[in-house]
This record gives sequence, C-alpha cells and structure tokens, in this order.
Amino acid sequence: MSLRTLALVSGVYDLLLGVSMLTTAPELARLFGAPAPVPLVNAWLNGVFTLTLAGGYFWAAGDVSARRGYLWWAGVFAKGLGALVFLVDHFANGSPSTYLLFVVTDGTLALLTLGLLRMAPSSPPATRNDSGLRSEPDYEAGSASRDRFVSPR
Repeated sequence: MSLRTLALVSGVYDLLLGVSMLTTAPELARLFGAPAPVPLVNAWLNGVFTLTLAGGYFWAAGDVSARRGYLWWAGVFAKGLGALVFLVDHFANGSPSTYLLFVVTDGTLALLTLGLLRMAPSSPPATRNDSGLRSEPDYEAGSASRDRFVSPR
C-alpha cells in the first residue's frame, strides 16, 4: 500500500465518521451502546473536527512527499493518541466494549501510517524564493546554480 492510498483510506474513514456524527449522532451512540450525547453540540463539534482531518488527508494525498508532516500529525499522532484514549477510557471508565473498534481501526491506521512514513524516502526540503516560487535543491556536482525553480503549488 502506498502513502497516497493510505491517506485516501484515512480520509474516507474520517469523512464517513464525521458526516455520521453531524447527522445521526444519537443513533450512532446507540449503535455503539452509549447514551445519546448531551449536549448534542459536543458530537457535532467532534464531527467538524473529524471532517477537518478528512479534508487534510485528501489534501495530503495530492502530494504526499510534500505533505508528510500532515500525515505524521494526523495519521500517527492524532490517530494513535485517539486509539490510546479509547483504550484507557474502556478500562478506566468502563466505556462500552464496542469502543474498542476505534482502538483497532484508529490504531491500525496509525501504525500503517507510521510504517509507511518510515519506509518511504523523503524528498529534500523545498524553499520559496522572494517571488513565491518553490525552489528545490539541485545536487549536481559543479552546478553553477544551487537551485532550480518549479511552478508554485
């Protein structure tokens, strides 16, 4: 699996979850054996947060080599920490065992993202010149110019 494919899978996962939390939060809670959220706006805000993550994954999928940082934060840190929070909550506060599904899904996505990020080569960092165009290092020996310019992204 490629980083791009994983970013798209993570985006679809968060998109479906976010839309569900915004449109059917009480039913979704009931499905997982939890009481309806009170106040409902808390579930809606979680839906907005999740949709934001989804949008970030789709953005990152457009150029994974340039947007690896997003995948580290959202794909490894947020998903991994989320899985840990669900796991701790289950054992410390007795949340429904169906919440362990999020430990499995978010934890798996976090570990896959971590593994692919560590395996995939990273490109040299791009910089911007005064006109806003991206320039990337040119590592040819003896090159008169250290930078070549590429179109802005």
